[in-house]
Amino acid sequence: MIEPMKDGQSAGECAAVLPDLDHAHYLRLAFKVAQQSRASGQHPFGAILVGPAGEVLMEQTNGYLPDRDMTGHAERVLATKAGIAYGPRFLAGATMYTSCEPCAMCAAASYWVGIGRVVYGMSEQQLKALTGDHPENPTLDLPCEVVFASGQRRVEVVGPLLAEEAAAVHAGAWG
Repeated sequence: MIEPMKDGQSAGECAAVLPDLDHAHYLRLAFKVAQQSRASGQHPFGAILVGPAGEVLMEQTNGYLPDRDMTGHAERVLATKAGIAYGPRFLAGATMYTSCEPCAMCAAASYWVGIGRVVYGMSEQQLKALTGDHPENPTLDLPCEVVFASGQRRVEVVGPLLAEEAAAVHAGAWG
């Protein structure tokens, strides 16, 4: 439930009560999106946005191809679309589920649009160990909590969860 804004209160000060959700269930849905991404020839990343009532509002595969967009991460694209569709007041009560921890760019995008919680499977550190120095995924080993802690409003972070399941989607993708 989103608390109403008071006169003079900024969107960053508007607090939300985040719903108690089955993180494993929604993460596995994000893993399915990552599998779809890989099956379509994209990098194996996926993200979903879940609303305050537990409804899946949108899903996003990786957007690297066809233009080789290095910023086409599933989380960043989802955050952009969510920000346009819903705005920060609503998104304060929403949760982004993502197959891997959001990189610094994706965490910042999630922060800027107002998403209240991020739940992820595999950590950036685990992803970096898996992908190595692959030129299409120069992983930033920077925890998203560090990015969020630099902001002016709290973003709840849950993860890593089900990291082995998240890693399985990447098996053989970066070799």
